[in-house]
Amino acid sequence: MSKRQIYLESLPHDAALERLLTALDQAGWGPQREVVPTDKALGRITAAPVRARISAPHYNASAVDGIAVKASDTFGATETSPLTLTIGEQAHWVDTGDPLPPGCDAVIMVEHVNLLDDGHHSGARCEILAPVAPWQDVRQIGEDVVATEILLPEGHTIRPQDMGALLAAGILEVPVVRKPVVTFIPTGTEIVEPKADPAPGEIIEFNSRVILSMVSEWGGTPVRGPIVRDDYDLIRRTVREAVAGSDIVIVNAGSSAGSEDYTVHVLKELGQVLAHGVAIRPGKPVMLGLIDGKPFVGLPGYPVSTWLTAELFVKPLVYRFLGQQVPRRPTVRASLARRVTSPMGVTEYVRVKLGRVGERLVATPISRGAAVISSLVRADGLLVVPSGLEGIGEGSEVEVELLRPLSEIQETVVAIGSHDTSLDLMGSFLRRKSGFYLSSAHVGSQGGLLALKRGEAHVAGVHLLDEATGDYNTAYVQKYLGRPALLVLLARREQGFIVPRGNPKNITSFRDLARPDVQYVNRQRGAGTRLLLDYHLKQEGISPAEVQGYRWELFTHLNVAAAVKAGDADAGLGIRSAAQAMDLDFVPVAWEEYELCIPAELEEHPGVQAVLTLLRDPEFLGAVESLGGYDCADSGRIRRV
Repeated sequence: MSKRQIYLESLPHDAALERLLTALDQAGWGPQREVVPTDKALGRITAAPVRARISAPHYNASAVDGIAVKASDTFGATETSPLTLTIGEQAHWVDTGDPLPPGCDAVIMVEHVNLLDDGHHSGARCEILAPVAPWQDVRQIGEDVVATEILLPEGHTIRPQDMGALLAAGILEVPVVRKPVVTFIPTGTEIVEPKADPAPGEIIEFNSRVILSMVSEWGGTPVRGPIVRDDYDLIRRTVREAVAGSDIVIVNAGSSAGSEDYTVHVLKELGQVLAHGVAIRPGKPVMLGLIDGKPFVGLPGYPVSTWLTAELFVKPLVYRFLGQQVPRRPTVRASLARRVTSPMGVTEYVRVKLGRVGERLVATPISRGAAVISSLVRADGLLVVPSGLEGIGEGSEVEVELLRPLSEIQETVVAIGSHDTSLDLMGSFLRRKSGFYLSSAHVGSQGGLLALKRGEAHVAGVHLLDEATGDYNTAYVQKYLGRPALLVLLARREQGFIVPRGNPKNITSFRDLARPDVQYVNRQRGAGTRLLLDYHLKQEGISPAEVQGYRWELFTHLNVAAAVKAGDADAGLGIRSAAQAMDLDFVPVAWEEYELCIPAELEEHPGVQAVLTLLRDPEFLGAVESLGGYDCADSGRIRRV
């Protein structure tokens, strides 16, 4: 079967979700009750009020070790006129938790009892120096819980302390809301199970692990179906089987309008299409429907789209089945670091990094690609651009939904600038040794200095060659930052040509980049490596137009190395550690100083001080040098400009 299916509509998110929930209400889909053992009920939601079966304690119990007495028998006792009591008649030895003997209504602590005879046997005598009040040091019946009282209300999530109270009240089983069974069916002929060495054209299936882990966190029961190739009959049969044993069915991929996107046709045949295409970005191709009165959700295949549409449409279903409101994540107000443009009529969810620089909390947009799962790893929050706006201007105050705790964000050093692989190491060491997090964004050296100028970062990695003097960084800091700063040496590093093993094109100089048989991959405008290339091309009298691939721009040294490794490029200028990481050859060109620029007013910031301390740490510097192509002999050196 091969049909193309355009989107039926482009509904707003709220309207699409409401259409689905209304249909589910009409179908009678919702919470169901089951009974589970109390000691297995942690995290479950009560389906009805839970009443105590017995009181706790269910007898009058001694609260201390001592003698049980009738309080009225102790009246008149004083230090100058003690009272003598006989064990077994007026006094009875008890330990903590023992029931009170008949006729007793108080306990005297053993420390306040003076033995007159040897031993605790019946008939032995003791004296007391003070009277006790009725029920002193006695846990009366029902002190903790009274039989028939409501211990837990309906809709309560059972905690460890709740389990203790239930068991103390004689409740061995508790009625709870049944967890919804959520089945995830990954589809696609190109999809394979996780492996270390996928072949070209094979895509590792990980969306199911992500979404079903979220389902588990939300309180559902996750079920992963097998990968189903793009075959209409096979997808239909798998969906039919999943519906029979599930409360919610998810099909991943195949929800768009390609020739092998069969999901909508399966849904039409087996049930009802309620929405196909929602006005959100990423995630527009999401599909919502009903099969046998149960919700069916077709999630787009790109991982960020999958994650977002699961948040927007699957999460509300899980919580609705549990009879709960969807919890809202905390939000913060932040200043937008750069303008965000967005198409009218679409609600866009933008991933951002957050950092407190001075008195401001700054939100910096990161990759908006729907396929970039690592952007969700790095993101601190989500910025929602409403459908009625074409964008939000730089410097605007915006609301950001947090994906990480604010406490972590407050303890983050924000590094924006040139990419270097040692920054990844710095993040790990910084967290382990000082408790600070490192948030790094790769926008090139010039972009980093401009971020410092706008107050968006604490530090910027820079390696900008001044063609006029041959020096690094000083002139650029003075030009772009325009205020006192520190230039702190992270390391000297070796730049050169990253080439395939064996250097098959025999690239040895910048002149070789102008050869018609050489495909080059460049760094982005404003990157120090790009300036180094331009400097040498100018020295050789080579026009950028003569270099095939000059306009092909990537943002990190590792991206450049990956392009060479994949065979898409014959060479790219970068650092030795990137070539070594990708098992590529390296043709050295020059050593340069990679420095961290820090505005002088931020020098005493605790996170900045932690970075400066790390740059003198032998363990960290040894780890940097082990990457290859680094010299840390002078790391930590400070120049003030």
